[in-house]
Amino acid sequence: MKRPKTKLYKKKKIRKFKNIKHPNAGDVSIKKQQEIRHESVPASQNDSSKKSLSWITRFLIARISIPKREKESTASNRFKRAVSQWLRAHDSDIQLVLFPLILLMVLIILSIFNNQLFVTISKQEPIIQDQSIALNPYPYVQAIGAPTISAKAAIILDRSSQVILYSKNAQLRFSMASTTKIMTSMVALDYYKPDEILTVKTGNVPGSGLNLIPGEQFHFMDLMYAMLLPSANDAAQTIADNYPGGEKAFVKQMNEKAQSLHLSNTHYADPIGLDDDRDYSTPVDMARLASYAASNPTFVDITSTKYKTIYTSNFTRQYPLTNSNELLGIDGVIGMKTGTTEGAGEVLVSSVEKNGHEYILIVMDSSNRFYDTTQLLNFIDSNVKYVVPPPPGH
Repeated sequence: MKRPKTKLYKKKKIRKFKNIKHPNAGDVSIKKQQEIRHESVPASQNDSSKKSLSWITRFLIARISIPKREKESTASNRFKRAVSQWLRAHDSDIQLVLFPLILLMVLIILSIFNNQLFVTISKQEPIIQDQSIALNPYPYVQAIGAPTISAKAAIILDRSSQVILYSKNAQLRFSMASTTKIMTSMVALDYYKPDEILTVKTGNVPGSGLNLIPGEQFHFMDLMYAMLLPSANDAAQTIADNYPGGEKAFVKQMNEKAQSLHLSNTHYADPIGLDDDRDYSTPVDMARLASYAASNPTFVDITSTKYKTIYTSNFTRQYPLTNSNELLGIDGVIGMKTGTTEGAGEVLVSSVEKNGHEYILIVMDSSNRFYDTTQLLNFIDSNVKYVVPPPPGH
């Protein structure tokens, strides 16, 4: 009977002290709370410290951040943590070093770009050999009435000043006839060499010509004389046929040349001028083209020639040539080109030198081109005057 009592007592004793806390239990809970606070506080401090760091330091720390999957005990990770701590500690020093370096790199890049831009602009600047200012006499017209001409369109242009002294329907489009060969000459002179030999490839070319035989060969300059003096269509066709790509490529180059000269109302369909519907220009464009052609010494020499004899390259045949411009050498006319078709009427482009001045005269769709041009020459003599501007400072 005593043992059960003892057991009962022990159970009661255990129950008696069951809810009594251990004297060191409070210290353990306090330590755990302190550890939790210690772990939570640095995280917030790290967040605030990261916000206070410069963007350069944050970028560098992000580049060396340690992946979570890697073990922290590796030497590389310890090195990365050391570098990260050093970057946080020397954030201001890093800014003092890197910001000037960044500014220096920006200045170097801007300097290189500026130098390249300067070189590009200097290449595009025109080369002016003479820095002096040339004071050219300026023309003016004191006429009251216009000249009486049959041409439906005409123009007088002072070549040095590009001033239009007289015009009639200057902006209307007309067929050019064989004055098309002025542009044919410009394209040909840009490509061919004077002594280059060309072969006749097309026979029986319509219109005026020398009846050149396919297979015959001529020097390029002889074909130029044949094309510009008697206006031989087969000579113009031969020049176009020997161009790379043939006649089609040659005509394309003629139109591109017209665009480069800003002849916006001019179009070419063939190198001869037979297509009255698709070969067209205006007196203004024709005057600009003639003024440009007058600056080519070779073209001027050819169009100012009255007579010429050309030969095949092997001297088996000869062709005497006569200039079709009846006014050449009369009243200051020094050259240029005639043209006639049924659709275009009579056309004449004249280069004139009178009283120390040079003029371009155009008559289009005329019934008597030489008479009309003579009337324009008389108009210049009677009505065109010049005024010399005073030099600067006077």
